[in-house]
Amino acid sequence: MPGNSFGRLFRISTWGESHGKAVGVVLDGCPPGVKISEDDIQFELDRRRPGQSKITTQRNEPDSVEILSGVFGGKTTGTPISMIVWNTDAISKSYEDIKDTYRPGHADYTYDQKYGFRDYRGGGRSSNRETIGRVAAAAIAKKILNKKGIYTTGYVKQIGDIVAEKIDFKQIEKNAVRCPDRIKAKQMYDLIDQVRREGDSIGGVVEIVTKGMPKGLGDPVFNKLDADLASALMGLGGIRGFEAGLGFAVAEKRGSEANDLMYKTKDGSLGFKTNNAGGMLGGISNGEDLIVRIAIKPTSSISKKQITVDKKGKRKELVVKGRHDPCLCPRAVPIAEAMVNLVLIDNLLISKASKI
Repeated sequence: MPGNSFGRLFRISTWGESHGKAVGVVLDGCPPGVKISEDDIQFELDRRRPGQSKITTQRNEPDSVEILSGVFGGKTTGTPISMIVWNTDAISKSYEDIKDTYRPGHADYTYDQKYGFRDYRGGGRSSNRETIGRVAAAAIAKKILNKKGIYTTGYVKQIGDIVAEKIDFKQIEKNAVRCPDRIKAKQMYDLIDQVRREGDSIGGVVEIVTKGMPKGLGDPVFNKLDADLASALMGLGGIRGFEAGLGFAVAEKRGSEANDLMYKTKDGSLGFKTNNAGGMLGGISNGEDLIVRIAIKPTSSISKKQITVDKKGKRKELVVKGRHDPCLCPRAVPIAEAMVNLVLIDNLLISKASKI
């Protein structure tokens, strides 16, 4: 099946292209009676919209959402929810001169190989604007999860070789980088601004933490919770790595160091002394904080001159025009949160359905 849908019970299908008339999503499987408004969804879309600061793309889109179906009297009806966001600031002429040129790091070549034809304007379907639908649908998932005490927070952990050391959730939305370390945030901002002025880009790491996790989410063997999360997050553009808990650092550990030892708490329940597993054992949540990370590549569209080829293999000097993020990480935070919330709500509904 074409890969435009995600989820099993709480299922979304996104549609639209970067420079098309609009982008949007159809959400099927949302329970009835969830209080939701366009303002709730708009709040999340405003966090991912372009033009937020000097270190993000200057494409000026309001990203105003309209709910077309599935909501009546301020509550979900249980029927498919359709949402649309109109594209209002697409400048397609920026891509006319390079429509037959393959941009390094982009999906131009592979889309041509798969479909034999592609929308070259802003990357078409492979553009980051596709994620608007994901964030809009996840705003509803977030509302349900928050009501159950499940809260997901993402932040920029690393830009280049600058790594956040102090994790203070209160600092995340107080700086343009969305870094929880106030001092490192300034350093990250300066680095991103520097590469922007050089006509280049830079990558980083986004970490996502979910508190209030219920136990028992995830289905062995092929729909383990960490496998679902990896699929969801690696399905975003520009993601080159996924980790849970210690992640790749386990390669340096011994079992005696990596294992999370259990103990009996004062109230008689069972707990873990550490959380190296990132809140999952055997692909099933164990009640500890869910901790995952994604590595994000430098933005492929840069204004520095690059050498590439066109469709006929002719050598081309390429300078990408248009408006692009010098670093994807700050705007990736709400998108990553959205994908985690979509996985969690889907697994929560499946967990309830599996118990008679």
